[in-house]
Amino acid sequence: MIVPPVVSATYLGVVSVEPIRLYGFCSVFEGHPTILPEFGELHTLLVNPSVQYLLLDLSSSSGWLEVQAFVRRARPDIRQIVLGPAGNDELVLQSIAAGARAYLDPNAGPHAIRIAVESVMQGSIWAPRRLLSILIDRLLTNAAPAVIQVQRSLSPRERQVLDLIMVARSNREIAVELGIEERTVKSYVASLLKKSGVDNRVALSVQATQDSMRESRPLNHLRR
Repeated sequence: MIVPPVVSATYLGVVSVEPIRLYGFCSVFEGHPTILPEFGELHTLLVNPSVQYLLLDLSSSSGWLEVQAFVRRARPDIRQIVLGPAGNDELVLQSIAAGARAYLDPNAGPHAIRIAVESVMQGSIWAPRRLLSILIDRLLTNAAPAVIQVQRSLSPRERQVLDLIMVARSNREIAVELGIEERTVKSYVASLLKKSGVDNRVALSVQATQDSMRESRPLNHLRR
């Protein structure tokens, strides 16, 4: 008898000030095998330790950046997926800088929202590559000379994970590449972020490049 693997559920908090849009979000994750949406007030969701991801519908809020900043202060561990005002690229960059791991237009359909949430849960940032390139350029321009010196005592496995982060691999892809559990990858990523003094993978990649965390060596050491 083959016993199917146990897949743990991921709790996603969903916040919207518009009841009709909140109702619409119910269909986005209906029938999803691992994502369990939790609908409620922002403060209630933030005090729930089971909620590790937050879908914020801020498209009709004038103070959406302030809301993001509040979430970041209250629960820096939560990953934010933002539906923000439609506008120019600068809005998206500001939202990512404020803590968003994905930024969606308020007219995004259920499929786009679902794919964005799944991408964030896999450790990626959901945004056009050209905008991520702009963000990295800005971080590189503004980082020196006050770059926080990173501890050099990285374990061999941390260095492997870092190398893969720097080529934009998701947590799931890293787990497959290294033959380890995805939750183990998350632990390594958390350790790297703590050591680098940054709070997202883009900044970690920039830090690693500038601060010589990543030594020059062939990538064939990634495979065991």
